[in-house]
Amino acid sequence: MKTHKLFENNTHTWLMFGRDEEKATEIIDTNQYMVISKNNALLMDPGGIELFSAMLAAVIKQVPAEKITHLFASHQDPDIISSLGLWDQALPSATLHSPWIWEGFIRHFGMDNITYAPIADEGGEIKIDNVVLEYIPAHYLHSSGNFNVYDREAKILMSGDIGAALEATNAPMFVDDFEEHITKMKMFHQRWMPSNEAKNDWVNRVRKLDVEMLCPQHGRIFKGEKVKLFLDWFEALEVGLTGKNLT
Repeated sequence: MKTHKLFENNTHTWLMFGRDEEKATEIIDTNQYMVISKNNALLMDPGGIELFSAMLAAVIKQVPAEKITHLFASHQDPDIISSLGLWDQALPSATLHSPWIWEGFIRHFGMDNITYAPIADEGGEIKIDNVVLEYIPAHYLHSSGNFNVYDREAKILMSGDIGAALEATNAPMFVDDFEEHITKMKMFHQRWMPSNEAKNDWVNRVRKLDVEMLCPQHGRIFKGEKVKLFLDWFEALEVGLTGKNLT
C-alpha cells in the first residue's frame, strides 16, 4: 500500500493511499484519502474488507489510531466501506459520515461502536479542528445517495466514482495524456452513471468551485487544466447506456 502527499499547509494535510500491488487481480484497485488536522483525522472511503490490514498499517504510520475520529463513506459500495466492521473495532469512538439513505444498508457491514452521522440530501459540511470540508451532492453518480468532499482551502475535490478509471497499480499518479486516458474511463462512466440530468447538475455545481485537484476513488488524479478537460468531456458524454449499447 503506497502513501502519497497531495497537499500540506499549516492547518492540515491531504494523503492518498492506494496502488496496492498485492491485491487480488479480480479486485478493482481503489484510492483512499485522509485529511489530517491538528488533533483529528478524517479517513474517506476507507476501502473493502480485504484491504483493511494494509490500510490500517499505512494509516497508523501517519497518525495514531486514536486521532482518526471521523470516517466518510460517499455511498454504500463494498469497495468503499465493507471494511467498516473492522474499523468499528479499531476506532470505537469514531463517527461515520455518510448519506442518510444508506444507513440501513451500511450497518450490515458491522457497526456496534462507531456513531453514524447521516448526511442530508442537500449536503452540508464537517469541521475538523479549524478545517472546514464541504459535502457536495453527487446523487445518481452512480449511487442514488452519493457525496463528494470539497476542501476550499486546498482546492481539492474528492470525487468518488466520478472520474474513475480502470488502471494498473503501477500507473502514474496524475493524468498526463487526457485523450489516452479517456479509453480507461469512458465505458465505466457510460455504464455506471445512469442519469444525464444528474451528471449535468453535478458538472454545473462543480464548475462554480475552485478545483485544482479532482481525486477519484479509482485511477489517476486530474490536476490543473486536466480538471476542466474532464468536466468538458463528462458534460458531453451520454451516460446511462446498457451493455448492448456499449458493444
